[in-house]
Amino acid sequence: MKEKAKSEEQKTDAGYLNHKESRQGFGDSREHREQSRHSLVARLRAGDRTATAELVDEYYEQMYLFMRRLGHDRQSSEDLTQEVFFNAWHHIGQLRDDKALNGWLYRIAGNVSNLCWRKHKHKEIISMENLGAPDASTGRADDFGHYEQLEQLSYAVTRLPARLRQTIVLHYMQQLTIAEAAEAVGVRQGTFKSRLNRALKALRKSVT
Repeated sequence: MKEKAKSEEQKTDAGYLNHKESRQGFGDSREHREQSRHSLVARLRAGDRTATAELVDEYYEQMYLFMRRLGHDRQSSEDLTQEVFFNAWHHIGQLRDDKALNGWLYRIAGNVSNLCWRKHKHKEIISMENLGAPDASTGRADDFGHYEQLEQLSYAVTRLPARLRQTIVLHYMQQLTIAEAAEAVGVRQGTFKSRLNRALKALRKSVT
């Protein structure tokens, strides 16, 4: 019995040590990412152009998808994404906290998108395809109802005002937390929640 108990104790200790090592590895990885981000921002501030290339490599897909999900077509999304990084390069001095880099880029992207819509307000006709709505014709017959609902929801999102559409996209499509999304649009969390509630109410009204 003593040997069995000792064996179980050793297993428990081993499990604890493995868990501890795993958590330590996670912490080391997170610390490494923070150090890399700090180094990247420092180099950007110093005018290092190779740092700009690294910034684009790291965040291009994220910003491009954001533009697409806001309703811009492919070519416009590419152009606007390039503008995001151009603005980031020239205004990096305005970034007060290295940890806020992701949210800061989203704020720039949101402003770039809104400016585009204001300039071309008469052309703000958004395709559901830009939001990644599924094509019901390619699905199985038993999935059609699901696809039909998604298309209806996607269409409703395209009809939202730009500010409310951005709120939905940031939180539900880009999967930012309330805190991150609020920071990205430059408002308090309570204000963001209010906008999100208004957007959801408008969506429910549209699809019912």
